[in-house]
Amino acid sequence: MTGTLHLTISTPTAILVDETGAHAVRAEDESGGFGILPGHTDLLTVLPASVVRWRTGDGATRYCALGGGLMTVEGGDRISIACRQGTIGEDIAKLEAEVEALRAAETDAERKARVEQMRLHARAVRQLMRYLRPGRMGDGEPQMPSVPASTGDAS
Repeated sequence: MTGTLHLTISTPTAILVDETGAHAVRAEDESGGFGILPGHTDLLTVLPASVVRWRTGDGATRYCALGGGLMTVEGGDRISIACRQGTIGEDIAKLEAEVEALRAAETDAERKARVEQMRLHARAVRQLMRYLRPGRMGDGEPQMPSVPASTGDAS
């Protein structure tokens, strides 16, 4: 396989990587890990918190820990990753520990969001029950009108 890849990894405030001579890129999405070589078909995928790896022209492997992002492959040789946060480093163990911390924080945030959603749902149901309760009086809201009893005349 001949050719090289142009890899760009950016955050909203900085370009972390602008590598024009990458020979291979390895990433993972929700379906699992995958590799990209020159000539790869166009691709758009969402990356979770993970470590992206690439091999440079001199054979060195580089790493970038991402807090999730969006990856595109265009023209078989241009790879762009847009992420909220990323860290370049050489110590893969340290970067993977950082990714685990990001994943734990994401899981905690999702759990808190679910708890808050359940709390709001329960509150809405309680308010509906209070509003629909027959004969409510004394809370400043109007009472449901009563229906007059039938006199038995069918005239």
